[in-house]
Amino acid sequence: MDERDDLQLERPAPTRVGPVPGSRAQRRAKARARRRRSRAVVLLACAFMLVVVGGLGFGIKKWLNRSELAPDYNGPGGKEVVIQVKTGDTADQIAQQMAKKDVTASAAAFYEAAVANDQMDKLQPGYYAIPTEISGKRAVDKLVDPSSRVGHVLLTEGRQLHDSTDVNTHARKDGIYTKIAEASCYGTGGDKKCITYDELNTAGASPDLKSLGVPDWALDAVSKVPDHDRQLEGLIPSGTWDFDPTATPTQILRQLVSEGASTYEKAGILEQTPDVPLNPYQKLIAASLVERESLPPDFAKVARVILNRLAVNRPLEFDSTVNYALERTEVATTDADRAKVTPWNTYAMPGLPATPIASPSVPALEAIEKPAPGNWLYFVTVDKQGTTLFTADYDEHLRNIDRAKQSGILDSGR
Repeated sequence: MDERDDLQLERPAPTRVGPVPGSRAQRRAKARARRRRSRAVVLLACAFMLVVVGGLGFGIKKWLNRSELAPDYNGPGGKEVVIQVKTGDTADQIAQQMAKKDVTASAAAFYEAAVANDQMDKLQPGYYAIPTEISGKRAVDKLVDPSSRVGHVLLTEGRQLHDSTDVNTHARKDGIYTKIAEASCYGTGGDKKCITYDELNTAGASPDLKSLGVPDWALDAVSKVPDHDRQLEGLIPSGTWDFDPTATPTQILRQLVSEGASTYEKAGILEQTPDVPLNPYQKLIAASLVERESLPPDFAKVARVILNRLAVNRPLEFDSTVNYALERTEVATTDADRAKVTPWNTYAMPGLPATPIASPSVPALEAIEKPAPGNWLYFVTVDKQGTTLFTADYDEHLRNIDRAKQSGILDSGR
């Protein structure tokens, strides 16, 4: 083998290699790779934008077509209906009631307006008169307007079932039946509806005491009341109450009497103690006397006077019990008034009157349940500021009465 053959044997076989670094071929390869990566990024970005824009488009379409999703009225409205808002009700629950009673065309119309109105957070449980066939926004505005509230009554302490007139000022003091009647009105014009005073008085005199909500602890005594027009006296407590004005007079009274019984029972009227030998109904009567005869700072002392006098079977001799049977009343009573024998006049007989003489407050009832310690048998209010003096000595009591006369508080307008 000659030299050329030796050289061929030593030469390595050729191999395939890439472009030489920095060569034109390598630059072209890198450019192609960059273009491929860029196209992939653009495709991903486009896909993402389609998703986002599609979502926004759906949201915008839903917002633009909101009226389609929430049918709404836009007319002047129809007759009023009563909507009840219960404790714990949500906007959605109220919305369902609005739609059911045709206040709004849909629950959603009310709901969307309700969540946008901050006043909804201040809405109180109760009953509201709202026109039918109105927009969701108007329905919300009406609901949060205090003037729309109906069946809402405030009964002040010591108020009686029936109206009375002050002898000196000639001012009429509305009774509980009048206050309920006024609160029962809803509707406008020819559609206005109200429960009347006479309807309530007739319902309240029914012999069906169970239908009126009279509690078991008062049934026997109430059944024996000499004047059935007064048989519910004291059973509807002072306080703020809500009732359904679309209900019947009997239903309204049953609700208020039942809630009143619950209030008194929570205050301890059913509890018996040796120091207070009265049954629950007698406690209610005594509490009404405390309410009418004194101011809160003296409640417990007046309660003690009542119990002390009952214990020795002495007439209570309270002017408030004389006034109870009179249509025209005043702080001072006349000899002729005190001489009239009625089931309530405690000048004419010992013991408690036949019924409560007004609606007592819970503090007045608690005063009877826990009277102040003392041996007092007499008390008299000696000035128009309500200063009341207590004593166990009759002569001292007479001097206190003279002081009251000097202040003019016992002057009669008759």
